[in-house]
Amino acid sequence: MTDHLTHFDAAGQAHMVDVGAKAETHRIAVANGSIRMKPETLALILSGTAKKGDVLGIARIAAIMASKRTADLVPLCHPLALTRVAVDFTTDEASSAVHCRAQVETYGKTGVEMEALTAVQVGLLTVYDMCKAVDRGMVMTDIRVTEKAGGKSGDWKA
Repeated sequence: MTDHLTHFDAAGQAHMVDVGAKAETHRIAVANGSIRMKPETLALILSGTAKKGDVLGIARIAAIMASKRTADLVPLCHPLALTRVAVDFTTDEASSAVHCRAQVETYGKTGVEMEALTAVQVGLLTVYDMCKAVDRGMVMTDIRVTEKAGGKSGDWKA
């Protein structure tokens, strides 16, 4: 870890970090998050009878698509050629929640943490969008990077 913000130059101006001298390595990032909802909303998702269709299937596709567009959404992110994006949703009836896990991989000069976070957030946003007609009080929570591998800084786990 560094002790300064890398997206600012010596004069304090925002800039894209120069990764040109970095080695290309296999980069992996995993992010997780959850969306809490009414039990009736989760039951609707599990039954597959939501008006807009297969909520988790559509959310998975949205998450994958979003990970590929991260550089278009986050101003100083490098556009990356992703080699793998895996998104999984699990349901938790006890806490009336849907949990999302995204694992993103590339061979490159910079990490894929932002792509994993974007996948999780958009996946959960899609669940919200598809279910908001019956539950506007859903809450997205605990969205964070839980592990990363590759690069000069090595492996890290939360």
